[in-house]
Amino acid sequence: MSEELKPVVEEPIADVAQSAEPVAQEVSLADKTLAELTELFQQLKADADAMKRSKEAEAIKSAFYKLLSKEKAAAGEDAAVEEPDENTSADEATVPLQSGPVSPFAAIEAGFKSLYMEYKKARAEYNKEQDALREENLAKKQGIIEELKALVEEPGDMKDAFPKFRDIQNRWREAGPVPQQNFRDVNDTYQLYITKFYDLVDINRELRDLDFRKNLEAKTAFCEQAEALADEEDVVEAFKELQKLHEQWKDLGPVDKEHRESIWERFRAATAVINKRYQAHFEGMKAQQQENLAAKVALCEKVEAIAEQEITSSALWNSLSKEIENIQAEWRKIGFATRKENQKVYERFRAACDKFFERKRASFSEFKDSMNENLARKMAIIEEAESLKDSTDWKATGERLIELQKQWKEIGAVPRKKSEVIWKRFRAACDAFFTARDNRPDGQGNLGANLAAKKALIEEIKAFEGSDPEAAKGFAEKWNAIGFVPFKEKDAVQAAYKEAMAAKFPGWGARAPRRGSERPAGRGERRPLSEVDRLKEQYNALQQEIQTYENNIGFFGLSKGAEQLKAQMQERIDAAKEKLEALKAQIRAKQAEQAGEE
Repeated sequence: MSEELKPVVEEPIADVAQSAEPVAQEVSLADKTLAELTELFQQLKADADAMKRSKEAEAIKSAFYKLLSKEKAAAGEDAAVEEPDENTSADEATVPLQSGPVSPFAAIEAGFKSLYMEYKKARAEYNKEQDALREENLAKKQGIIEELKALVEEPGDMKDAFPKFRDIQNRWREAGPVPQQNFRDVNDTYQLYITKFYDLVDINRELRDLDFRKNLEAKTAFCEQAEALADEEDVVEAFKELQKLHEQWKDLGPVDKEHRESIWERFRAATAVINKRYQAHFEGMKAQQQENLAAKVALCEKVEAIAEQEITSSALWNSLSKEIENIQAEWRKIGFATRKENQKVYERFRAACDKFFERKRASFSEFKDSMNENLARKMAIIEEAESLKDSTDWKATGERLIELQKQWKEIGAVPRKKSEVIWKRFRAACDAFFTARDNRPDGQGNLGANLAAKKALIEEIKAFEGSDPEAAKGFAEKWNAIGFVPFKEKDAVQAAYKEAMAAKFPGWGARAPRRGSERPAGRGERRPLSEVDRLKEQYNALQQEIQTYENNIGFFGLSKGAEQLKAQMQERIDAAKEKLEALKAQIRAKQAEQAGEE
């Protein structure tokens, strides 16, 4: 026996767009660099859902051109930019060749435009394909509706009609989305004939009950899936999955009256849990965004305070630069502020950083001018040295070149690219003179014999018995009468001589010579220093060397790709500072030792 089936109408929860863009985690664009925005666009373009993420693509493009315009203005270039859109051709998207100097932003802009135009072309093709596919689906569904209409109007034998009806339902569910403007009309028409089928067709009770049972099983499974989503850690993903379940729920037929209300209430209760978690998630995000805003404002205040400091040394500039870099790293770890305030607080932070680095750039520009002045002074020394390199006035010229070498050491740093070149040129001029002098044919250039004579004199001093000042004077005169020795041996033999004289004649060299007894010092010779004075000289020289390194590392920070040079220079600074501490300890020890002897 059969009975008439009445239509079962269930209220839809919500109309969901057939092809909405995927929900993406919010990504901050405000603090990205041009390179990072380009990389972000490249990643989006390579994503499987790239064609469905056009809003993200346009947001990245807008952020890129806004930042490009700002950085071009900061660099003194024309800040105008032309963003490509759907009407921009491939030729127009290419940055034209320039006859003059090429802007450093040209290649960056060209690369991004190329990526964007490739994406727009691919998306245009994708949209065209999707539109064609929706038109095909519309034709399919319209054909299915005609079949359903014919079945309703002439159902025939129910044993034959009901399987046809099920086949129509299955094919309808398998058909894809239709054009948005046709969705409501096609769906309403389909649901109308579904209702008519249940209203007009006498169906066998067993077949009807079987259909109800299958629908109940399917909807029970949907309830279980919805309830399981309550434990999903990713709330946004759980909400997306719930929308899919609702779409599938609407496509299913009714269940029997006994379970109709309860199954719907179960599904609606599971939905309410997910919706409540979803709402709480975004409420929590708002609270977190307020905390993030407060943290970012605090960082702004830190950088603003640093940007206002009075800075008098390159070491302090570098130290504060490192501090700001650390603050910037901390900034990147903080999440978004509120939508209303996020861009404003970023612009405030960026302005404070820009102010500091503009001041630093100006300071090092002055330092660069100073280095150019030093370069001019050293070039003058080179020219004088080159004019003297062929002189045969051995004594006077040698003393003058030694004086020029001292002046050279006292002059500060020069531009890095010039430093090695000018030093080699100056050294070559000095070496040319001293080599000629040491090898002159008048017998005074016999360096090996002179070295042997000086070593013999040192042994004679060591063997001398007594401490007669006149004997010391005699040894000094003999020493000064001996000619030059090989340059590489000069420092060692001079140190040995001083050590022997100091050991044999305590106080030697500390008293000024009697009037009329002065004798011009030979090349590199001077009154012997005490051990403490010698250590202090080393200490002062090392301090000057560290200052020069720190000035240089600050200058390197303004050049492109200078990270490796900065690292190498920092290693030298660290090593020099360790040596400085060791010298300080030696000086204190020597001073304590002398105080004990006194």
